Amino acid sequence: MEARDKQVLRSLRLELGAEVLVEGLVLQYLYQEGVLTENHVQEINAQTTGLRKTMLLLDILPSRGPKAFDTFLDSLQEFPWVREKLKKAREEAMTSLPAGLEEKGRAGRRTGWGAGEEKGQKFQTVGMRT
Repeated sequence: MEARDKQVLRSLRLELGAEVLVEGLVLQYLYQEGVLTENHVQEINAQTTGLRKTMLLLDILPSRGPKAFDTFLDSLQEFPWVREKLKKAREEAMTSLPAGLEEKGRAGRRTGWGAGEEKGQKFQTVGMRT
């Protein structure tokens, strides 16, 4: 999940806890789309209150990959006003982030891949010599 999306979830955490009931379609949709595992769903459902269930979901989502935020937005069919609030906060976060910050994160990921490719190329060269 992008840093800006994590920030959006953090900044609206209390509002989401008060306005979103994750028990029904939200959890099942996130499970269906592979954002949550069966264990996640069981752990969330084991919570005693709706607020605790939502808070646990908000704790889990940031670690569930790049599709997690958009899939969460899609899961909010029953809560269109919440979805719109999240989209608006996301747009504001995009315009308020320093220009280099988002690119810095992407460059770090590219560097990681580049390093792997470089090692792969060295490996191939060694393999060709034998």
